[in-house]
Amino acid sequence: MTGEWLAYCSSCAVPELSNVFARAGIPFHQTTGVLGEEEAWVEIGEWIAAACVQKDLAENRLGLLGHYYGGMLDIMTDVTQVAITFGTHIEHLEVDELSGMRELVTDAAIADRVKDFRCHFDVQADCSEEELARAARTSVALDRFAETHDLQSLAYYYMGTGVPANEDTMSSIILGTSLLTARGIPVAGEYEVKNSLAMKIMDGLGVGGSFTEYYALDLKADHVLMGHDGPGHIAIAESKTKVKPLAVYHGKVGRGLSVEMSVKHGPVTLLSVVEDSAHGFKLLAAEGESVPGEVLRIGNTNSHYRFPIGARGFVEAWNAQGPAHHCAIGLGHQSGKLNKLARLLEIPFVQVC
Repeated sequence: MTGEWLAYCSSCAVPELSNVFARAGIPFHQTTGVLGEEEAWVEIGEWIAAACVQKDLAENRLGLLGHYYGGMLDIMTDVTQVAITFGTHIEHLEVDELSGMRELVTDAAIADRVKDFRCHFDVQADCSEEELARAARTSVALDRFAETHDLQSLAYYYMGTGVPANEDTMSSIILGTSLLTARGIPVAGEYEVKNSLAMKIMDGLGVGGSFTEYYALDLKADHVLMGHDGPGHIAIAESKTKVKPLAVYHGKVGRGLSVEMSVKHGPVTLLSVVEDSAHGFKLLAAEGESVPGEVLRIGNTNSHYRFPIGARGFVEAWNAQGPAHHCAIGLGHQSGKLNKLARLLEIPFVQVC
């Protein structure tokens, strides 16, 4: 039966390879199964998806526009380490340039972009034509800005105080950044570099990647309430994203049009790119479910989430890993792919639920 032995001896060579790889310091990854087996091909598919995202990160040109939000030490990021770990190129940008491009936008381009807004968003009746035109001018300029610098992602924050043109630009940016996010150029507010990376990863998996933070617990329902102002990923909204005017943004200086949406009900994954003293960065994930619930109608992305370890268990396990207060939310359970991406990047992966 030696022939039969040889016919089924395919696994014998694996330790021969893995031993040499380990001794040579070459990372390797193994999928065990047989041709045509669904479980094996699902795992292979996850490796392929992870490899594609790693390539996206290595080719990513991340624009940084403005400066950090005062006092938020958790979001301040070592951008040299970003380049080392992810291969991402950092492009430092000037708000003045965007404001200058804004002045060159024609009335015809503004009118066309307002039509785009009405197509992509549910524009509320109290949105003035003046505010829509202001947001449209900035949106068109943002597109040209992203094209000029070949941006694949962006993080921004800037008050523009004392310079009317810059203040006008930054207070009318949310609709334009939401459209950029929807078409694969994720934009994170509050200059959140790490979360721009998390959003890029989720977008690369084709599952969204909307900017969010948890801000309240409903302990009676055992839900975590999460949301944020600024750009939302309209492709993962439960219903058409609303546009409404705000006299003040969430917790900070600002005014203008904002977007309001909830994430589609069903399974979701939270992802945070976390700075790690030993490895530069690590990926932190949690799987849960977006569920119906009452939310504040304040022009934010806003949803209820349920986690298998409960609301208390989630926040305690999540915070124990030391993440910044923002994260990216995507549809479906994606931890298998994220784990493999972390292994390709040679950084830790932690899943709290």
